[in-house]
Amino acid sequence: MEWYLKVIKNYAVFQGRARRKEYWMFYLFNAIIILILSILENLANIDKLITGIYGLFVFLPNLAVGVRRLHDSGKSGWWILIGLIPIIGTIILIIFLCLDSEDGENRFGFNPKGLG
Repeated sequence: MEWYLKVIKNYAVFQGRARRKEYWMFYLFNAIIILILSILENLANIDKLITGIYGLFVFLPNLAVGVRRLHDSGKSGWWILIGLIPIIGTIILIIFLCLDSEDGENRFGFNPKGLG
């Protein structure tokens, strides 16, 4: 939960780097929250309004942490747009998001692994 809150607090920070752990823990908690909201909406027989509002709430943090994650592997944040290409683009983006951090400092900042 600590990683989820860290991303929410830095919701519009597109500079710097984000570790794999930070990105994937945010992704995991985000998926769990969406699943819980969807189940509650189905049980209460409500339209997907709450899930939609939550999706809008996390859109910018999700985009920002994705850009920072790409920065950590040495890629420009603009590579996030490759995910708009059906199937192949999504696969390439997932591979980029899974790459390990560049050692030391790169053009986007210090390696967050060394910071704790």
